[in-house]
Amino acid sequence: MPIDQDETLQSILRSTRTIAVVGASPKPWRDSGSIAQFLVKNGYTVTPVNPNYEEVLGMPCYPDLRSLPGPVDMVDIFRKAEEVLPIIDQAIEVGAKTVWMQLGVVNEEAARRAEEAGLQVVMDRCIAIEFRRLCSGPERGSP
Repeated sequence: MPIDQDETLQSILRSTRTIAVVGASPKPWRDSGSIAQFLVKNGYTVTPVNPNYEEVLGMPCYPDLRSLPGPVDMVDIFRKAEEVLPIIDQAIEVGAKTVWMQLGVVNEEAARRAEEAGLQVVMDRCIAIEFRRLCSGPERGSP
């Protein structure tokens, strides 16, 4: 069952340090690019993942999760729901702790597979909206 309790979402956002953004784009009008930038500004280490680019937002971009230079805490997915399963399999393989499917991305089978492998799953939510809602303000501390 995907996570929807505020305390758990807040805990995920505060304990996460490294985020792979799958589907990251250098195009400023695309959510994946603007949210990756938002995450960097808020103290996260972001690694773009997209086989179509070598660089996104001045950062090296990797073709898939298996190509990442190191571990990640979270995989933030900006892909169509029907493209999520292979990403989940890679997230499990690389040892991610959380998969976050962005607003509009719903894949129950992928969520179940990730949960069965022990990953936390957030589905159909925007990480930037949730961060602003749950982690902004004087009590926020570091991400």
